[in-house]
Amino acid sequence: MDIENLLERISAAARAETDRGAVADYIPELARIDPSQFGISVCLANGAQYSAGDAATPFSIQSISKIFSLALALGRLGDSLWHRVGREPSGYAFDSIVQLEYEKGIPRNPFINAGALVVTDAILAGSTPAETLGEMLRFIRTAADDEDIRINERVARSEKATGARNTALANYLLSYGNMHSAIELTLGTYFHQCAIEMTCEQLARSGRFLMNAPGSSLPRLISSARIRRINALMMTCGQYNGSGDFAFRVGLPGKSGVGGGILVIAPNRASIAVWSPGLNSYGNSKLGTEAMEVLAREAGWSVFG
Repeated sequence: MDIENLLERISAAARAETDRGAVADYIPELARIDPSQFGISVCLANGAQYSAGDAATPFSIQSISKIFSLALALGRLGDSLWHRVGREPSGYAFDSIVQLEYEKGIPRNPFINAGALVVTDAILAGSTPAETLGEMLRFIRTAADDEDIRINERVARSEKATGARNTALANYLLSYGNMHSAIELTLGTYFHQCAIEMTCEQLARSGRFLMNAPGSSLPRLISSARIRRINALMMTCGQYNGSGDFAFRVGLPGKSGVGGGILVIAPNRASIAVWSPGLNSYGNSKLGTEAMEVLAREAGWSVFG
């Protein structure tokens, strides 16, 4: 299979598409992003990397950061984390307060906003926000083998300025005793982790630890058992209410962000990052989802055989 040629064809088709979805205009800094951009990058288990389009353009990874905070939390707390957050798909909007009320302050999974706030609160325990963010950046830089990964402070300020719903979720979690740090510290940490900027090339490299490829020379950042669990959650919960549709169309675990990025894992084979800022009705990259459907089909990559 000629992956380089496949990625060029996918990129050309994306550039020719007129219906690109809508950017996340409720975060002012994201509303300014040019929706005509499209990038894709693939890292294979043998170490080769192939890219096309705007794969070297930095973008805000947003909720893709929840993968890395979850990996850190599992490393620190192990399975005791699941006393504070569930492992089931939501069926509600990613920032729903109704569901949190119904389930008495235990978020349905780590990838909806309430669940991600609990995970961030868990890794913040005993540390300052700066120390926690430093730990997360070190983890991501090690995974990507790239020190040039940073937080965009303008995006972080924009997140905070429009973060009333997340503040409400944090207060609701606090009312049920499921927020252990001061909520302003947890929220500040969360807003900054969502504002981490990466390119498709960096993001694809950062996901290699989730491939769990046999004989890999990559550093072992988490155990194989936790890799399987994170991939399972990505498959069932990683695309919000579009997770079932993504599993049906793509057949691979992935995690999206409202910045238009998606990180997808083909276990034992590849780590793939795609970015296009326009979102579909689920809040996931429209062209990114379509590109992954083509890539998975033509490459023959699916967890379902």
